[in-house]
Amino acid sequence: MHTREEKLEAFGRLLTIMDELREQCPWDRKQTMESLRHLTIEETYELGDAILDNDLEEVKKEIGDLMLHMVFYSKIGSEKGAFDVADVLHGICDKLVHRHPHIYGDVEVQDEEEVKANWEKIKLKEGGGKKSVLEGVPRSLPALVKATRIQDKARGVGFDWDNKDQVWDKVHEELGEFKEAVDANDREEMEAEFGDVLFSMINYSRFLDLDPEMALERTNKKFISRFKFMEAAIREDGKSMDDMDLQQLDVYWDKAKQETK
Repeated sequence: MHTREEKLEAFGRLLTIMDELREQCPWDRKQTMESLRHLTIEETYELGDAILDNDLEEVKKEIGDLMLHMVFYSKIGSEKGAFDVADVLHGICDKLVHRHPHIYGDVEVQDEEEVKANWEKIKLKEGGGKKSVLEGVPRSLPALVKATRIQDKARGVGFDWDNKDQVWDKVHEELGEFKEAVDANDREEMEAEFGDVLFSMINYSRFLDLDPEMALERTNKKFISRFKFMEAAIREDGKSMDDMDLQQLDVYWDKAKQETK
């Protein structure tokens, strides 16, 4: 591993390259915060894929891509006279010190849950006009991730179930209400109740210390892997999926389950 001095030198090298690209490269000169936004989101998802694949070499590369974007935004901020990378770094350092009074102050905590609760309370006090702890949840988050963050923030200020058995009962309650809506063929109510089922399942996952987004993505990847294996096996046998019924496809699906994780 590198020394602190080498790490600082590497970061300085990135800042220098960013200055040079912004001055000399036509593409880099043209970019704005708005034009970079969707690319940053894409890079974030690519980092997420690398993490799920446990590909540390790829994780390293994707962290580099995101680091470049953070430096790029800071460069544009400095050009606007709003902030530079030093302001950004001091800002996050100051925030971390302020939100960890159990490290940098005289507050005592017993466990991780108390740390998270204090964090949310401090954030609410810092809010600058925010009237709800939930205002800190980005509007553009995917619904599954947003539900998790909403529940985390509500828990941080003490609004939560006492134990997982209560949540499991709630899951069954919501499933029953969803089934009633299905039996009544009420599509609007079906959608509402299905949302409640998902929300309660996400709640239950928290009590099991599971990440619902990661769990679902692992299932997606598993299904894709098995489906591609099935397609390949059918082609190797000179057959076409279009000409097969579900019973015939299930034979290949079972084989795919045995051969893939």
